[in-house]
Amino acid sequence: MLVVYVPILKGRAGEFYALDHASASVQQRIRPIMEIVPADRVRDLLETFCDHVMNYVPNNMVLTVDCGALPHVRVLEGDIGGPVVRVSESLGYRDRPMCPVFRFLDGQELLSEVADAAADHGQGACLRISTAWDAVKVIPDGGQVRELLASVRLDPGEIDVLVDAGPVMSRTRERLRARVMEVLEWLSRWPWRSLCLASGAFPPNLTGFPRGTATRVVREDARLWLEVVENWQGPQLEFGDFGVTNPRMPPKSHGTPHPNMRYTTETDWQVFVYRKKLREGNDAFFDLSKDLVDSPYWPASGAATSWGDERLQDCAQRRREKAGGATEWRAWATSHHLAVVTSRLASEGRP
Repeated sequence: MLVVYVPILKGRAGEFYALDHASASVQQRIRPIMEIVPADRVRDLLETFCDHVMNYVPNNMVLTVDCGALPHVRVLEGDIGGPVVRVSESLGYRDRPMCPVFRFLDGQELLSEVADAAADHGQGACLRISTAWDAVKVIPDGGQVRELLASVRLDPGEIDVLVDAGPVMSRTRERLRARVMEVLEWLSRWPWRSLCLASGAFPPNLTGFPRGTATRVVREDARLWLEVVENWQGPQLEFGDFGVTNPRMPPKSHGTPHPNMRYTTETDWQVFVYRKKLREGNDAFFDLSKDLVDSPYWPASGAATSWGDERLQDCAQRRREKAGGATEWRAWATSHHLAVVTSRLASEGRP
């Protein structure tokens, strides 16, 4: 049986562009989770998010939506309901199915909103459990699980469980593996619709990366998943990661980044960061792209690997008037990442 890939993506334009241009084979093998990134004006943020879903999410794709980073406050003046209600209603009006995310520590009001959203869309819900090294250790007893299921008005078979191990590094991988195994053993008592282990290994930012060259970052998240699978005797584990981003929510951006590309290979990312050319904007990305295409990291399938790789080759050959910016670079990197991971899971059973 093919391993399903669950990319946990930040709900920004670049990630939506990558989904929009995913090949049919990638679309069939992924179940994306979109995390809504906080902003000052929650109402405008949710409207933009729902517009992106309408415009860029493939018609046959059910999007799992995580509002967990947003404050649970009324979005519309004088109206009842927080972000989950607003997103559910807006996507429902547009005939776009969604699957809401909830957590064990969510309050009763929020759980009721999740229950209503799940009932309205008929796609169940996703239970997200953190096993990160800095997370509160929560392993409820059977009675608490039954109460939670009653609150969201769903059976286990209607719920996707996401075990989120958070950031993983080589020095923390063993400790995380033990904690993950403990939680998975406990979870295996119930017949969930699916069970996924996710973690992330990309650094929080590109500060300190050398300029003008490629720097290797090991995909410790893929290593953690493989080590757990080798010792796991329960239901098939789906693979989840955070694409080419850090698991934590990003801080507000200040200024524009240097031209960069987070390029996924079999075991690592090759991270290219080039200095800006003061008088030429982001034109250094043209040089970056040529160096990438000429490097050993460029795949044998070349531009056919993904939509993002086509754009990178266009830049390498100067077939584009402009080299793009942060949103485009993130979109192209995410597009390539989705293609690489789904292909490896399908052909080798490993991410």
